[in-house]
Amino acid sequence: MRQVNVLYLNEGETLAYPILDANGRILLTTGVKLTNLYIQKIRSLGVDMVLVEDDRLADVVIHMPVTPRTKEAAYQALKSVRNCLETNRSISTKELREVIKRMISDLLNFEGVLGYVSDFRGFDEFTFHHSVNTTIFALILGIATGYSESKLLEFGIGVLMHDIGKFKIPSVLLNKIDKLTEAEFEEIKRHAIYGYEILRTIGDFGLISAHVALQHHERWDGSGYPRGLKGTAINEYARIAGIADVYEALTSKKIYNDAIEPYQAHEYITAHSGILFEPKLINIFSQRISIYPAGSGVLLSNGQRGNVIKQNVGYPARPYIRALYQEDEPLHPPVEYNLVELPSLLIIGTENY
Repeated sequence: MRQVNVLYLNEGETLAYPILDANGRILLTTGVKLTNLYIQKIRSLGVDMVLVEDDRLADVVIHMPVTPRTKEAAYQALKSVRNCLETNRSISTKELREVIKRMISDLLNFEGVLGYVSDFRGFDEFTFHHSVNTTIFALILGIATGYSESKLLEFGIGVLMHDIGKFKIPSVLLNKIDKLTEAEFEEIKRHAIYGYEILRTIGDFGLISAHVALQHHERWDGSGYPRGLKGTAINEYARIAGIADVYEALTSKKIYNDAIEPYQAHEYITAHSGILFEPKLINIFSQRISIYPAGSGVLLSNGQRGNVIKQNVGYPARPYIRALYQEDEPLHPPVEYNLVELPSLLIIGTENY
Protein backbone atom coordinates (compact mmCIF):
# COMPACT_ATOMS: atom_id res chain seq x y z
CA MET A 1 0.00 0.00 0.00
CA ARG A 2 1.01 3.58 -0.61
CA GLN A 3 0.20 6.82 1.20
CA VAL A 4 -1.25 9.51 -1.05
CA ASN A 5 -2.11 13.15 -0.48
CA VAL A 6 -5.80 13.56 -1.33
CA LEU A 7 -4.94 16.28 -3.84
CA TYR A 8 -3.25 13.64 -6.00
CA LEU A 9 -5.88 10.89 -5.81
CA ASN A 10 -6.95 9.44 -9.15
CA GLU A 11 -10.26 7.92 -10.12
CA GLY A 12 -10.02 4.12 -10.12
CA GLU A 13 -7.48 3.82 -7.30
CA THR A 14 -8.42 1.34 -4.55
CA LEU A 15 -8.53 2.18 -0.86
CA ALA A 16 -6.19 0.08 1.25
CA TYR A 17 -7.43 1.39 4.63
CA PRO A 18 -10.87 2.66 5.70
CA ILE A 19 -11.82 6.34 5.87
CA LEU A 20 -13.90 7.31 8.89
CA ASP A 21 -16.19 10.22 9.65
CA ALA A 22 -15.79 12.46 12.71
CA ASN A 23 -17.67 9.97 14.90
CA GLY A 24 -15.57 6.97 13.92
CA ARG A 25 -18.09 5.48 11.50
CA ILE A 26 -16.70 3.93 8.32
CA LEU A 27 -17.52 6.05 5.28
CA LEU A 28 -15.42 4.16 2.75
CA THR A 29 -13.97 0.77 3.51
CA THR A 30 -10.95 -1.17 2.32
CA GLY A 31 -11.25 -2.31 -1.30
CA VAL A 32 -13.49 0.53 -2.50
CA LYS A 33 -12.57 1.88 -5.93
CA LEU A 34 -12.48 5.66 -5.83
CA THR A 35 -14.75 7.66 -8.11
CA ASN A 36 -14.50 11.40 -8.66
CA LEU A 37 -17.51 11.83 -6.37
CA TYR A 38 -15.79 9.87 -3.59
CA ILE A 39 -12.59 11.87 -4.04
CA GLN A 40 -14.48 15.16 -3.78
CA LYS A 41 -16.20 13.91 -0.61
CA ILE A 42 -12.90 12.86 0.97
CA ARG A 43 -11.41 16.28 0.30
CA SER A 44 -14.47 18.07 1.68
CA LEU A 45 -14.15 16.15 4.96
CA GLY A 46 -10.71 17.63 5.57
CA VAL A 47 -8.83 14.33 5.21
CA ASP A 48 -5.21 14.97 4.20
CA MET A 49 -3.83 11.51 3.41
CA VAL A 50 -5.22 8.12 2.46
CA LEU A 51 -3.71 4.71 1.81
CA VAL A 52 -4.27 3.12 -1.58
CA GLU A 53 -3.34 -0.25 -3.03
CA ASP A 54 -0.25 -0.42 -5.21
CA ASP A 55 1.00 -3.70 -6.71
CA ARG A 56 4.58 -2.43 -6.40
CA LEU A 57 4.09 -2.09 -2.65
CA ALA A 58 1.73 -5.00 -2.03
CA ASP A 59 3.96 -6.34 0.75
CA VAL A 60 3.83 -3.11 2.78
CA VAL A 61 1.61 -3.63 5.81
CA ILE A 62 0.35 -0.93 8.16
CA HIS A 63 0.25 -2.10 11.77
CA MET A 64 -1.83 0.11 14.07
CA PRO A 65 -0.47 -0.06 17.64
CA VAL A 66 -3.87 -0.54 19.28
CA THR A 67 -6.96 -2.22 17.88
CA PRO A 68 -9.93 -0.19 16.59
CA ARG A 69 -12.09 -1.71 19.34
CA THR A 70 -9.66 -0.50 22.00
CA LYS A 71 -9.60 3.02 20.55
CA GLU A 72 -13.38 3.17 20.33
CA ALA A 73 -13.63 2.02 23.96
CA ALA A 74 -11.27 4.84 24.93
CA TYR A 75 -13.39 7.40 23.08
CA GLN A 76 -16.51 6.14 24.83
CA ALA A 77 -14.81 6.27 28.23
CA LEU A 78 -13.89 9.92 27.70
CA LYS A 79 -17.39 10.73 26.48
CA SER A 80 -18.79 9.11 29.65
CA VAL A 81 -16.52 11.34 31.72
CA ARG A 82 -17.78 14.42 29.87
CA ASN A 83 -21.38 13.36 30.43
CA CYS A 84 -20.68 12.95 34.14
CA LEU A 85 -19.20 16.46 34.29
CA GLU A 86 -22.14 17.94 32.39
CA THR A 87 -24.70 16.28 34.67
CA ASN A 88 -22.77 16.68 37.95
CA ARG A 89 -22.51 12.92 38.44
CA SER A 90 -19.58 11.17 40.08
CA ILE A 91 -16.79 9.95 37.77
CA SER A 92 -15.80 6.31 38.15
CA THR A 93 -12.32 5.22 37.09
CA LYS A 94 -13.35 1.60 36.51
CA GLU A 95 -14.05 2.08 32.80
CA LEU A 96 -10.91 4.20 32.39
CA ARG A 97 -8.74 1.57 34.08
CA GLU A 98 -10.11 -1.20 31.85
CA VAL A 99 -9.44 0.88 28.73
CA ILE A 100 -5.85 1.65 29.77
CA LYS A 101 -5.26 -2.03 30.55
CA ARG A 102 -6.40 -2.88 27.01
CA MET A 103 -4.17 -0.21 25.52
CA ILE A 104 -1.18 -1.45 27.50
CA SER A 105 -1.86 -5.03 26.42
CA ASP A 106 -2.06 -3.99 22.75
CA LEU A 107 1.13 -1.95 22.96
CA LEU A 108 3.11 -4.65 24.79
CA ASN A 109 2.28 -6.93 21.87
CA PHE A 110 3.28 -4.29 19.32
CA GLU A 111 6.77 -4.74 17.91
CA GLY A 112 8.86 -2.19 16.11
CA VAL A 113 8.80 1.58 15.69
CA LEU A 114 5.53 3.45 16.18
CA GLY A 115 4.25 4.90 12.91
CA TYR A 116 0.56 5.51 12.25
CA VAL A 117 -1.61 6.21 15.28
CA SER A 118 -4.45 8.36 13.96
CA ASP A 119 -7.22 6.89 11.88
CA PHE A 120 -7.74 8.36 8.42
CA ARG A 121 -10.55 10.76 9.16
CA GLY A 122 -11.47 14.40 8.79
CA PHE A 123 -12.09 17.05 11.44
CA ASP A 124 -13.36 15.53 14.65
CA GLU A 125 -13.99 16.18 18.32
CA PHE A 126 -10.37 17.11 18.83
CA THR A 127 -10.12 16.69 22.59
CA PHE A 128 -11.28 13.05 22.47
CA HIS A 129 -9.07 11.84 19.65
CA HIS A 130 -6.11 13.96 20.71
CA SER A 131 -6.29 12.51 24.22
CA VAL A 132 -6.44 8.92 22.98
CA ASN A 133 -3.61 9.34 20.46
CA THR A 134 -1.46 11.22 22.98
CA THR A 135 -1.96 8.34 25.42
CA ILE A 136 -0.71 5.84 22.83
CA PHE A 137 2.45 7.87 22.18
CA ALA A 138 3.02 8.40 25.89
CA LEU A 139 2.56 4.72 26.80
CA ILE A 140 5.08 3.72 24.13
CA LEU A 141 7.57 6.08 25.76
CA GLY A 142 6.62 4.79 29.21
CA ILE A 143 7.21 1.19 28.11
CA ALA A 144 10.59 2.18 26.66
CA THR A 145 11.45 3.97 29.91
CA GLY A 146 10.93 0.68 31.74
CA TYR A 147 7.71 1.35 33.62
CA SER A 148 6.02 -1.65 35.23
CA GLU A 149 2.46 -2.45 34.22
CA SER A 150 1.17 -0.90 37.46
CA LYS A 151 3.06 2.33 36.72
CA LEU A 152 1.86 2.25 33.11
CA LEU A 153 -1.72 2.01 34.39
CA GLU A 154 -1.31 4.98 36.73
CA PHE A 155 0.53 6.94 34.04
CA GLY A 156 -1.88 6.02 31.24
CA ILE A 157 -4.97 7.12 33.14
CA GLY A 158 -3.32 10.47 33.82
CA VAL A 159 -2.45 10.99 30.15
CA LEU A 160 -5.88 9.92 28.89
CA MET A 161 -7.39 12.54 31.21
CA HIS A 162 -4.71 15.20 30.70
CA ASP A 163 -7.02 17.57 28.79
CA ILE A 164 -10.14 16.89 30.85
CA GLY A 165 -10.06 20.53 31.99
CA LYS A 166 -10.88 21.62 28.44
CA PHE A 167 -14.44 20.45 28.99
CA LYS A 168 -14.78 23.55 31.21
CA ILE A 169 -13.55 25.85 28.42
CA PRO A 170 -16.18 27.21 25.99
CA SER A 171 -15.92 25.33 22.68
CA VAL A 172 -16.02 28.64 20.82
CA LEU A 173 -12.59 29.39 22.29
CA LEU A 174 -11.13 25.92 21.69
CA ASN A 175 -12.18 26.01 18.03
CA LYS A 176 -11.55 29.68 17.32
CA ILE A 177 -9.90 30.17 13.92
CA ASP A 178 -8.83 33.77 14.43
CA LYS A 179 -5.95 34.71 16.70
CA LEU A 180 -6.83 34.47 20.38
CA THR A 181 -6.79 37.59 22.51
CA GLU A 182 -4.49 37.57 25.52
CA ALA A 183 -7.46 37.08 27.83
CA GLU A 184 -8.78 34.20 25.73
CA PHE A 185 -5.41 32.47 25.72
CA GLU A 186 -5.14 32.87 29.49
CA GLU A 187 -8.54 31.21 29.86
CA ILE A 188 -7.50 28.26 27.66
CA LYS A 189 -4.31 27.87 29.70
CA ARG A 190 -6.47 27.40 32.79
CA HIS A 191 -7.54 23.98 31.48
CA ALA A 192 -4.49 22.53 33.26
CA ILE A 193 -5.71 23.81 36.62
CA TYR A 194 -9.31 22.86 35.89
CA GLY A 195 -8.20 19.33 35.03
CA TYR A 196 -6.20 18.97 38.22
CA GLU A 197 -9.10 20.25 40.31
CA ILE A 198 -11.44 17.72 38.70
CA LEU A 199 -9.11 14.75 39.08
CA ARG A 200 -7.86 15.34 42.61
CA THR A 201 -11.40 15.11 43.95
CA ILE A 202 -11.93 11.60 42.58
CA GLY A 203 -11.33 9.19 45.46
CA ASP A 204 -9.74 6.31 43.55
CA PHE A 205 -7.77 8.52 41.16
CA GLY A 206 -4.07 8.81 42.08
CA LEU A 207 -2.85 12.30 42.92
CA ILE A 208 0.29 11.69 40.83
CA SER A 209 -1.91 10.98 37.81
CA ALA A 210 -3.78 14.22 38.47
CA HIS A 211 -0.47 16.09 38.22
CA VAL A 212 -0.25 15.02 34.56
CA ALA A 213 -3.22 17.28 33.88
CA LEU A 214 -1.68 20.08 35.94
CA GLN A 215 1.87 19.90 34.58
CA HIS A 216 1.76 18.63 30.98
CA HIS A 217 2.40 22.18 29.69
CA GLU A 218 5.38 22.77 31.99
CA ARG A 219 8.69 22.84 30.12
CA TRP A 220 12.24 21.70 30.94
CA ASP A 221 13.62 25.28 30.83
CA GLY A 222 10.85 26.72 33.01
CA SER A 223 9.01 28.46 30.16
CA GLY A 224 5.78 26.48 30.53
CA TYR A 225 2.61 26.95 32.56
CA PRO A 226 0.77 27.14 34.91
CA ARG A 227 3.58 27.33 37.51
CA GLY A 228 6.75 27.75 35.44
CA LEU A 229 8.31 24.58 36.89
CA LYS A 230 11.77 23.64 35.63
CA GLY A 231 13.72 20.41 35.07
CA THR A 232 13.03 17.52 37.40
CA ALA A 233 10.69 19.68 39.47
CA ILE A 234 8.19 18.63 36.80
CA ASN A 235 6.68 15.22 37.49
CA GLU A 236 8.20 12.61 35.14
CA TYR A 237 4.77 11.47 33.97
CA ALA A 238 4.04 15.05 32.93
CA ARG A 239 7.43 15.41 31.23
CA ILE A 240 6.65 12.40 29.02
CA ALA A 241 3.06 13.48 28.48
CA GLY A 242 4.26 16.92 27.37
CA ILE A 243 6.35 15.41 24.57
CA ALA A 244 3.53 13.14 23.42
CA ASP A 245 1.00 15.98 23.64
CA VAL A 246 3.04 18.35 21.45
CA TYR A 247 3.95 15.69 18.87
CA GLU A 248 0.35 14.52 18.48
CA ALA A 249 -0.96 18.07 18.23
CA LEU A 250 1.56 18.99 15.52
CA THR A 251 0.71 15.94 13.38
CA SER A 252 -3.09 16.21 13.67
CA LYS A 253 -5.28 18.41 11.49
CA LYS A 254 -7.52 20.80 13.39
CA ILE A 255 -10.22 23.27 12.43
CA TYR A 256 -7.85 26.17 13.01
CA ASN A 257 -4.57 24.63 11.86
CA ASP A 258 -3.22 22.10 9.36
CA ALA A 259 -1.12 19.13 10.39
CA ILE A 260 2.58 19.02 9.59
CA GLU A 261 4.51 16.01 8.35
CA PRO A 262 5.80 13.55 11.01
CA TYR A 263 9.42 14.31 10.08
CA GLN A 264 8.80 18.03 10.63
CA ALA A 265 7.20 17.39 14.02
CA HIS A 266 10.06 15.04 14.88
CA GLU A 267 12.58 17.76 14.00
CA TYR A 268 10.73 20.27 16.18
CA ILE A 269 10.68 17.93 19.18
CA THR A 270 14.33 16.90 18.90
CA ALA A 271 15.49 20.47 18.22
CA HIS A 272 14.06 21.45 21.61
CA SER A 273 15.86 18.73 23.57
CA GLY A 274 17.30 20.38 26.66
CA ILE A 275 15.10 23.43 26.09
CA LEU A 276 11.46 22.44 26.22
CA PHE A 277 11.96 18.73 26.81
CA GLU A 278 14.22 16.47 28.89
CA PRO A 279 17.16 15.16 26.79
CA LYS A 280 16.95 11.61 28.20
CA LEU A 281 13.31 11.35 27.17
CA ILE A 282 14.00 12.83 23.75
CA ASN A 283 16.59 10.12 23.13
CA ILE A 284 13.89 7.52 23.83
CA PHE A 285 11.39 9.38 21.66
CA SER A 286 13.87 9.51 18.77
CA GLN A 287 14.28 5.73 18.80
CA ARG A 288 10.64 4.72 19.25
CA ILE A 289 8.58 7.14 17.13
CA SER A 290 8.73 6.75 13.34
CA ILE A 291 9.76 9.76 11.28
CA TYR A 292 8.65 8.21 7.99
CA PRO A 293 5.72 5.78 8.44
CA ALA A 294 5.51 2.68 6.25
CA GLY A 295 3.91 3.46 2.90
CA SER A 296 4.84 7.15 2.97
CA GLY A 297 6.54 8.64 -0.08
CA VAL A 298 10.08 10.02 0.08
CA LEU A 299 12.57 11.77 -2.18
CA LEU A 300 16.20 10.56 -1.98
CA SER A 301 19.41 12.52 -2.42
CA ASN A 302 20.29 10.43 -5.51
CA GLY A 303 17.26 11.81 -7.37
CA GLN A 304 15.14 8.72 -6.89
CA ARG A 305 11.77 8.65 -5.18
CA GLY A 306 9.76 5.85 -3.72
CA ASN A 307 8.16 4.67 -0.51
CA VAL A 308 9.06 3.43 2.95
CA ILE A 309 8.53 -0.33 3.11
CA LYS A 310 9.53 -1.00 6.74
CA GLN A 311 11.28 0.48 9.74
CA ASN A 312 14.69 -0.08 11.25
CA VAL A 313 14.13 -0.50 14.99
CA GLY A 314 16.29 2.03 16.81
CA TYR A 315 16.92 4.04 13.62
CA PRO A 316 13.59 5.67 12.68
CA ALA A 317 15.32 8.21 10.41
CA ARG A 318 16.89 5.38 8.35
CA PRO A 319 14.09 3.06 7.13
CA TYR A 320 14.03 0.60 4.25
CA ILE A 321 13.05 2.32 0.98
CA ARG A 322 11.75 0.94 -2.31
CA ALA A 323 12.65 3.43 -5.04
CA LEU A 324 10.11 3.45 -7.87
CA TYR A 325 11.25 6.41 -9.98
CA GLN A 326 14.45 8.05 -11.15
CA GLU A 327 13.37 11.66 -11.55
CA ASP A 328 10.02 11.04 -13.31
CA GLU A 329 10.99 7.83 -15.11
CA PRO A 330 9.82 4.49 -13.64
CA LEU A 331 12.54 2.15 -12.40
CA HIS A 332 12.34 -1.40 -13.80
CA PRO A 333 12.76 -3.19 -11.51
CA PRO A 334 12.36 -1.00 -8.40
CA VAL A 335 15.49 -0.61 -6.25
CA GLU A 336 15.54 -1.31 -2.50
CA TYR A 337 17.75 0.41 0.04
CA ASN A 338 18.42 -0.16 3.73
CA LEU A 339 19.41 3.36 4.71
CA VAL A 340 21.21 2.14 7.84
CA GLU A 341 23.77 0.53 5.54
CA LEU A 342 24.05 3.57 3.26
CA PRO A 343 24.95 6.61 5.39
CA SER A 344 25.56 8.83 2.36
CA LEU A 345 22.07 8.27 0.93
CA LEU A 346 19.64 10.72 2.50
CA ILE A 347 15.92 11.38 2.57
CA ILE A 348 15.61 14.99 1.46
CA GLY A 349 11.83 15.35 1.34
CA THR A 350 8.42 13.69 1.34
CA GLU A 351 6.29 13.28 -1.75
CA ASN A 352 2.96 11.53 -1.32
CA TYR A 353 1.47 11.21 -4.79
